[in-house]
Amino acid sequence: MKKILPIFSYLFHPIFIPVYAAIVYLFVNDLYFPIQEKLFILLQITILTVFIPILFFFLLRSWGKIDSVMVAEVSQRKIPLVIQCFLIITLIRKSITVERYPELHFFFLAGLLSTLCALILLFAKVKASLHLMTISALTVFTIGMSIHLQTENNYLIAFLIVMNGFVATSRLEMKAHTFKELIIGFALGSIPQLMLLRFWL
Repeated sequence: MKKILPIFSYLFHPIFIPVYAAIVYLFVNDLYFPIQEKLFILLQITILTVFIPILFFFLLRSWGKIDSVMVAEVSQRKIPLVIQCFLIITLIRKSITVERYPELHFFFLAGLLSTLCALILLFAKVKASLHLMTISALTVFTIGMSIHLQTENNYLIAFLIVMNGFVATSRLEMKAHTFKELIIGFALGSIPQLMLLRFWL
């Protein structure tokens, strides 16, 4: 089990969560967008939230600013979080607009609030679990979409709830976080999503 648990930290790494949210939004709930549009939006999100952060990771590592893909040190997290904020702002201003994709827009807007809070906490030397922050946000968003569209995504919701537990256990097993940091991460991810549900639910 100790060898299996770290897999969850990689499968549900924070950079993948926006793509998972886009898949839930565009494909699982089968919203009435042309397939070409769905694929184009998914590609945009993948480029901005996966490929560009990976490029920045290699750049920062070559400069000695970070030393691991998990970015364990508090001092190393500030630059990646600032970059993430700018990438999310680019998405919600230029691509995932509130007029065209309101539900996904507010998912990313809440994600921006979560990221800003995590960044502010770093200046107080408080480290939150970004894994728990992002997967809890995805879980709340999926529940919200299910209620909003009156779809029965019970198996997916149950799966995500279980994955929250596995990811948390994985982070503890890898000694990446304390229990307190996991709770902070969960709160940072879920509370902004819950706060903004009222604007689209």
